[in-house]
Amino acid sequence: MSQLNGLHHVTAIAGDAQENLDFYAGVLGLRLVKKSVNQDAPDTYHLFYADAEGRPGTDLTFFPWPDMGPGRSGTGLANEVSLAVPPESLGWWADRLARYDIKVDPLETRFAERVLPLTDPHGLRLALVETGDPRDFVPWDRSSVPVERQIRGLHGLRLDERDLARTAGFLTDALGFAPGPVENGWHRYGIAGGGSGRFVDIREARNSERGAWGFGRVHHLAWRVADEAAQLAVRERVADAGRRPTEIIDRFWFKSVYFTEPGGVLFELATEGPGFAVDESPDALGERLVLPPWLESSRAAIEAALPPLGVPA
Repeated sequence: MSQLNGLHHVTAIAGDAQENLDFYAGVLGLRLVKKSVNQDAPDTYHLFYADAEGRPGTDLTFFPWPDMGPGRSGTGLANEVSLAVPPESLGWWADRLARYDIKVDPLETRFAERVLPLTDPHGLRLALVETGDPRDFVPWDRSSVPVERQIRGLHGLRLDERDLARTAGFLTDALGFAPGPVENGWHRYGIAGGGSGRFVDIREARNSERGAWGFGRVHHLAWRVADEAAQLAVRERVADAGRRPTEIIDRFWFKSVYFTEPGGVLFELATEGPGFAVDESPDALGERLVLPPWLESSRAAIEAALPPLGVPA
C-alpha cells in the first residue's frame, strides 16, 4: 500500500539566521545547499542544509524567526530530530561539540543504537545516532568535518502525542507504517522496511500540555514520494482518513502536500525531484539567494528585508 520512501526533510524554526548558519554549516559541517526564502512569508530566509548534493533524506531546513520567541515542547509536535552518523564516531563528536560549548547530554543507548543527545543554540533538541544502515549520502569535501565523521542525513524523529492509538492507527492505515519495537515508553513505527531515515518514535503523554511553535521547535516533517503520481495516491488515502490535505503546492525544487496527523503534528508529502540543482550549478549550491520564478519580480524588496548573511564562522 505505502508509496512513502522515508523522510524527505525536516523543517524547524530558528532564531538568528547567522547563528543558525554558524552552527549547522560551521559546527555540524552540513552543506548549505539552498539559500532562499519562506515562500509563504518571503521576508524571512529558508535555509536548507544537507549532504553534498542536497539529496532527499539528508535535508534539515530552517525558518529563522527570531521575533517569534522560543517555542514550547509538548504534545502535537516533533520534539527531537535525530541525525545519522557513522559507527564509532560519537566520541569524536562529543569532543568537537565540547570545544564549541554546545550543550550535550550523556551518551545513551536507544533501540540498540548509541545516541548523543544535544541542544542547538536556539533550543532545538537533536540526537546524533551511530548507524551502519545503508544511506543515500554524498560526502562534501569542503565540509569542516572530515568525510569519515560527517552526518549522513536524517535518522528519525520523536513525537509526543496525547492519544497514541489515534496517531498509530493513522500511520498504519493511511500511510502504510508498520509497528516496531517498544522501549521505555517509546513506540517505533517504520516505513519502507524501517531503518535509518524511515521511522518515527512516538510516546503517549496524555497529561502533557500541547506544544507551541517558536524557535527551537520543529515546524513540520516531510515524507518522500517518488513522483506526483505517488503523491496523489497517498494524498487520496489521507483525505479518505479525514485529514483534509492541501492541494499540491509547487515549491519549485519539489512538490508538496500538507496535512496534520490526528495528534496535530504537521506532515508533508514531498516529491523526490526535480531537486536543488534545477536552478543552480551543483558546485555552487547555496552560494547566492535563490528565489522561485514567481518571486523574482519582488527580489529587490525581498533582499532589502532580509538580514545580511555571511560565511559560517
